[in-house]
Amino acid sequence: MTTLVLASASPARLATLRSAGIEPRVAVSAVDEPAVLRAAGAVPPAQAVLLLAQAKARDVAPGHPGTLVLGCDSMLELDGEVLGKPADAAEAADRWRAMRGRSGRLHTGHWLVDARDDGRDVGGEPVEVGATSTTVVHFADVTDAEIDAYVATGEPLWVAGAFTIDGLGGSFVRGVEGDHHGVVGLSLPLLRDLLARRDVTVTALWTLLPS
Repeated sequence: MTTLVLASASPARLATLRSAGIEPRVAVSAVDEPAVLRAAGAVPPAQAVLLLAQAKARDVAPGHPGTLVLGCDSMLELDGEVLGKPADAAEAADRWRAMRGRSGRLHTGHWLVDARDDGRDVGGEPVEVGATSTTVVHFADVTDAEIDAYVATGEPLWVAGAFTIDGLGGSFVRGVEGDHHGVVGLSLPLLRDLLARRDVTVTALWTLLPS
């Protein structure tokens, strides 16, 4: 049986996989994300999230031989500026005042390390594949009172871009162009494509089938 390891502490990513019938192992990486980005220098947001996803998957993979290890990372791009998790409530509120009534691009990097015995290259190293999902997000023209109430819940402090689409913040998203799973933090269609590149069907990972 093929086992998927999710190299992420994100409850939303875990819930997304479970909703798709996949029960992964969870192993949180110890990657220093700012250090990875400093080493990369000036790179576009879509590449930055891919580098972070790669670093997370590579950090976790050695401890999970015989599995497929998936790393992910997300960033919101607004007017060319990259917005990760806000530092505090004040920054989250400022972000929302800048985002309301406008549109941003949510980039989610995915990196898959094939640590199975038959997934290694001729040199014995795990084969790796990766790609980035990009979705345009249209934000509602929310009021100051709505922003203050949302920030007070604490939800926007834990996610890239200071919003969720699958929680309280879903009321403030007018629509998306692209895969909405990518906005949650893990694109299921893209995962299927990456698995296929390693000759694995997504159905081979189904364990949580409805009774």
